[in-house]
Parts: sequence; C-alpha cells; structure tokens
Amino acid sequence: MIVIFCAPSGSGKSTIVHHLLEKFHDLEFSISATSRPPRGKEQDGVDYYFISADDFRQKIKAGEFVEYEEVYGGRLYGTLKSEIERIEKNGHHVIFDIDVKGGINLKRIFGDDALSVFIAPPSIDELRRRLVGRNTDAPEMIEERLAKAHIEMEDAPQFDVIIVNDNLNDALKESEMLVDNFIHAKK
Repeated sequence: MIVIFCAPSGSGKSTIVHHLLEKFHDLEFSISATSRPPRGKEQDGVDYYFISADDFRQKIKAGEFVEYEEVYGGRLYGTLKSEIERIEKNGHHVIFDIDVKGGINLKRIFGDDALSVFIAPPSIDELRRRLVGRNTDAPEMIEERLAKAHIEMEDAPQFDVIIVNDNLNDALKESEMLVDNFIHAKK
C-alpha cells in the first residue's frame, strides 16, 4: 500500500508523517532523492538521498525514478524505484512526505493502491509565521515558498483527502484514522 502526504512547506506534513511512522510499525518512510544540499540536521540516507545534479540527471536517463520533479529553480527531487522495492522487500507499506506535484504523479501511477492526503495550512499568514518561526530559510526563500504555496493550494482538490492543520492534535488524529482505515480496508 502507498500512503502519500503532501503540503506546502510549513504546513506540518513532516510532523504528521513522523507521528504516523511511530504509530504504525508496518509503515516505512520513502526517502526521496534531491540535488539540493542538506539543511540543518538533515542526514544522507535518512532524510534524503543527497546526490549531485549531474548524478540525478544520469539516474533520470537510466530510468531509475518512479517520478521526479524540478522545483525551486533547478533543484531536483524524485522517488527512486529502488527505494520502493527496498520497502516492499521489508514487507512494509510505503509512506511519502513529498512535494505536491510528486504526490499527484504518484497517485496517478499507483491509483487505488495509494491514499493521497493534502495537508493545508489554516491560512497563508499562518504559513508565513510557521516558515519564519522554523528559522531554516532565508527571507527570499520564504517568499518563494509562499508564492509556491498559493499554486499548490489550487492542486489540493486532486487529492483523496484534504486536512486543514489548524490544530496539530486534530490533524494527527484524523491522519491516524485515515491511514488505519486505508491499510485495513485493503488487507
């Protein structure tokens, strides 16, 4: 089974996905590949597979990605086929914390075998406050993320479910219920 969580940066999707991974031991996180450098305490092979843009493009040519996207001016992100195979060999369901376009692509590829969830911020002003508060991006990157968020919010109806994260505990409970129902309905 494939579970896909998407949201504009700062909406809380990573917090929700980490919670779900602690709650459901048969879920395993799909580590995306990216050509951008690590931020903060991110670790290669844990948060992302950090590879050069040249290596990323070689993997694209070799057909090694399920999906990939160029986001934020030349930074590449994608899902390696080998990552999904690794998780399936472990006998686990795959959970994605991925950008909106990537999530739409994955849902198109996996269809009814995937649950796609869009985590929406309560407002753009609250999203700005969260992005500034996490103190990981320069002001111009925050503005770029906010501009992208406006576009991503328009794609929300393409997802199976939209959760507005105005209260984290409520968003966590709703996410747990959705994932539990999806996994057990498909068994």
